[in-house]
Amino acid sequence: MAGWDAFAAAAPALAEKARARLHGRVGYLATVRPDGSPRVHPVTPIVAEHELFVFMEPTSPKGHDLRRDPRYQLHVGVEDTSGGGGELYVRGVAQFVDDVASRERAIAASTYRPAERYILFVLGIEEAMLTTYGESGPARDRWRQEKT
Repeated sequence: MAGWDAFAAAAPALAEKARARLHGRVGYLATVRPDGSPRVHPVTPIVAEHELFVFMEPTSPKGHDLRRDPRYQLHVGVEDTSGGGGELYVRGVAQFVDDVASRERAIAASTYRPAERYILFVLGIEEAMLTTYGESGPARDRWRQEKT
């Protein structure tokens, strides 16, 4: 599983645009329900140093989904009907994080104050794509983790 640092090292320009697109914004996290169908949840992603984090309520269905099946997709949509700001898509595998240092990094980088009861996941990145919209149509910038 690649982390934010591996993504940023391999695609620095895309990672900077992605960081700006994520910062302080609500995105939609798709997880897999026990029956295999998708579930979508609003989240506020946090890029902290070398990691992409999401906090959530400990009783949240998305947390249960990620513990059972860690695959996710994250989408941060356009700002308006003209495609303002573009849209960011990130896909990978999430991991529950229960250490003080990671929590402190995530809190320090957050644009809001996470409640003490919230649980934390780090989102590994297997693929990221930013689509921007201009006069000549959509432009896509994509990175995929190399298979080993």
